[in-house]
Amino acid sequence: MMGDGIRIDKWLWSVRLYKTRSQATEACRAGKVKIMDHAVKPSHEIRPDVIIKLSVPPLIKTIKVVNLTDKRLSAKGVPGYLEDLTPESEYQKRKISNDMNFGFRPRGLGRPTKRERREITLLKKYLDP
Repeated sequence: MMGDGIRIDKWLWSVRLYKTRSQATEACRAGKVKIMDHAVKPSHEIRPDVIIKLSVPPLIKTIKVVNLTDKRLSAKGVPGYLEDLTPESEYQKRKISNDMNFGFRPRGLGRPTKRERREITLLKKYLDP
């Protein structure tokens, strides 16, 4: 099985890019997992040296498959199975997004009102393409 290829949803779960296999499957179905700019189905078989793009808002991760596995790996074992090709500029997007935390409220102000929640949602939607 290891020489033939492995389902992409299973591999994404195995290398800890998603917490559950069903999350990996759902991401594939939603078109958030792409190979050569084409969305792939969860059953798509991958092989080593394939480059995968994952949409994990606010960034787009670029991952190269180095090895195949269908068993969940420990965090220490993951680097032997994938190579992160994501440009630093993508990680800067996440940092900027975290720095502009619109959801932050000083202690003691309570929950946002319905109007404030709508404004926060609108701002986040505008900033996250």
